[in-house]
Amino acid sequence: MAAPSFRFTHYDLKEQRGGTTIEVTLSAVNNVRLMTAANFQRFTEKLDFKYTGGVAKKSPVRMVIPEGGHWHLLVDAEGHHGLAESNVKMLAAPGSSSAPRQQKAS
Repeated sequence: MAAPSFRFTHYDLKEQRGGTTIEVTLSAVNNVRLMTAANFQRFTEKLDFKYTGGVAKKSPVRMVIPEGGHWHLLVDAEGHHGLAESNVKMLAAPGSSSAPRQQKAS
C-alpha cells in the first residue's frame, strides 16, 4: 500500500449512523476530509477519491456523517506548512442518548 506524499493523521471512525456529528479540534489550518471506507482505500492507493470537507480555517470543525456505514477522517497538511495536532470527538446522533466520546488516531 503506497502512502501519499504529504503528512496526515488518520481516524478510523468505524461504523457510524447517518446524522452523527463529529467535532474536530485543530492546532493550525489543515484539511479535514471525511470519506467512506472505499474512498479511504482509493486514497491510500493514490487514486482519485471523494470526500466531504476541505480546508479548515477555524477550530473546532463540526461535520455530519451523511449516511450509515464505515467512515474515515483524515487531517492532512497537503498545501499547508505542517501537520496540525488534532482531536476528534463523536457527538451523539439525533435520537441517541449516548455521551460524546473521543476518537484516537491510528
